[in-house]
Amino acid sequence: MTLEWRNVIVHSADPKALGQWWAEALGWVVVHVSDVEFAIQPERDRLPGLEFVLLDEPRKAKSRLHLDFVPDDQDAEVARLEAHGARRVDIGQGDQPWVVMADPEGNEFCVLGRRSQ
Repeated sequence: MTLEWRNVIVHSADPKALGQWWAEALGWVVVHVSDVEFAIQPERDRLPGLEFVLLDEPRKAKSRLHLDFVPDDQDAEVARLEAHGARRVDIGQGDQPWVVMADPEGNEFCVLGRRSQ
């Protein structure tokens, strides 16, 4: 048996707005839009993607799942994401070589530094 990883689901108060934010932040394409879903992928036929799904309840705690990204230039990428509306957050990580950020709905993600070869 094989499994194909299709999407990471993100519950959202406003799937269209949050999905569009992530599409622009990542440079991904929109592949599906409805009243309750907004899906993006790196390219139309490339998986996995992110699917933002309406959830009519407030967020209650720190996310149990988050995404990690490795840019060419960590400082430049953090600055670009901040200009795009992300913010740095402290989740108790202390002094680390990565930057913890949150999207407009407060979902945490990390911008890592390049790993040593």
